[in-house]
Amino acid sequence: MTSISGKTDIDWRAFAAALAPVQVIDEPVLVKKRSRDFFWYSPILNADLKRCFGDLVARPKNADEMRHVLAVAYAFDAPVVLRGGGTGNYGQAVPMEGGLIIETTAMNKVLEIGEGYVRAQAGALMADINAALIARGYEMAMFPSTQDIATIGGFVAGGSAGIGSIANGALRDPGNLMSIKVQSVEEIPTEHVFEGAETLHIHHAWGLNGVITEITLRTVPTQDWVGCLATFETYENAYAAGLALAQAEDVRCKLLTTVDARICAYFPRLKGYIRPDKHLLVSLVPKDDIAGFETCIRAAGGHCDLTLSEADRIAAKLPHVFDFSYNHTTLQVLKADRSATYQQIGCPIPPDPTAIARLRPKLGDDVWMHHEFARVGGQIVTFDLPIIWFSTAQRLAQINATYEANGFAVYDAHTWQVEGGGLKNADYRHLAWKKRMDPKGLLNSAKSAVWKTVKHLPADEIEALAAEAQS
Repeated sequence: MTSISGKTDIDWRAFAAALAPVQVIDEPVLVKKRSRDFFWYSPILNADLKRCFGDLVARPKNADEMRHVLAVAYAFDAPVVLRGGGTGNYGQAVPMEGGLIIETTAMNKVLEIGEGYVRAQAGALMADINAALIARGYEMAMFPSTQDIATIGGFVAGGSAGIGSIANGALRDPGNLMSIKVQSVEEIPTEHVFEGAETLHIHHAWGLNGVITEITLRTVPTQDWVGCLATFETYENAYAAGLALAQAEDVRCKLLTTVDARICAYFPRLKGYIRPDKHLLVSLVPKDDIAGFETCIRAAGGHCDLTLSEADRIAAKLPHVFDFSYNHTTLQVLKADRSATYQQIGCPIPPDPTAIARLRPKLGDDVWMHHEFARVGGQIVTFDLPIIWFSTAQRLAQINATYEANGFAVYDAHTWQVEGGGLKNADYRHLAWKKRMDPKGLLNSAKSAVWKTVKHLPADEIEALAAEAQS
């Protein structure tokens, strides 16, 4: 069987036979389909990654089958990329060097629900986990807007926050990520368990430094959530209302999103439910806190357009309100016009509505703001996921420079290497664990710009670089 990627000289027929009894996919069209994620949100990434494919897909059903797959990959010196639901935006699951794609979606069991926690296999869908929890009176502390197709392993490997983060913090905050089981890529793969703060050795490493098989996450008591949509005459007022709600002691929001009125024109399913040409605030609020929410909106000069229980939402055949938050907002625009893209911007702390108002005219008419409110380390923070009407890479760089010149950090969404985006700098702690767990460097190594400069070093020497970088 020839190499689909054109980048490997492995005997893929023999490789597939060695994987038995694990299910494999070798049909080129299907392998190519599973070589993609949502990198096409970025025209820059789309140009870089659209012709990168794997050579074979394996679908292990349990930890024993995963161990077998990894042993075969080690024996054949095969590059390996892990894939969950494929909802990443940066090409995390794209096999840059060809090789084996391990799809985890057959490892999809919810294993245990206890008081304040859930334990699940890495390929379990977030929506399925939440459904199982809600039946027991709990819910996930946070989840992505893509929960219907996103897996818990993919979220932990590549995510950082989501719906619920305004109440419960970021995924990396203490207590949210309780334990991770990970397998190594060695002649005889071994299982390692990371608990508490040690989970950060593996979290948000894009599958570079170990193969996640099982995760235990914090849960919280479920609430009777009401989806709320409010509109404002100015974006500054919408943002100020979001800040007031985040600070309010009598309104326990699970979601706080503000959206430029121009973006709302790309929400056809909200037509007739929200005032046209107004800036939007999206929230999820417990039923008992609706009065406080409405008071806060009116005090900020806004109008409460819609409050919708889950039963009412289903009866009206409307989407979840979180379909208009996080990167689902970007997707709503891209459905209509593929010339749009986005960026990831960290805002000054504490949030300042006047700073937002000063910045808006400096960005230009091709940048439309969209902010998410969250708590990180106990602090209220916001980040901007603006819609950007892409013209050239030079113009995108100019937009990034405008944000940075005004005190807003850019976490570049248009790079496929982990150090260039959310991390910004090398995480030598992650790379040290990569050396321990993946001594041949088979796991998604191209996604780290720094790995090739340290891969010859012992793990302890790589980890020592982390201390040097902080000094």
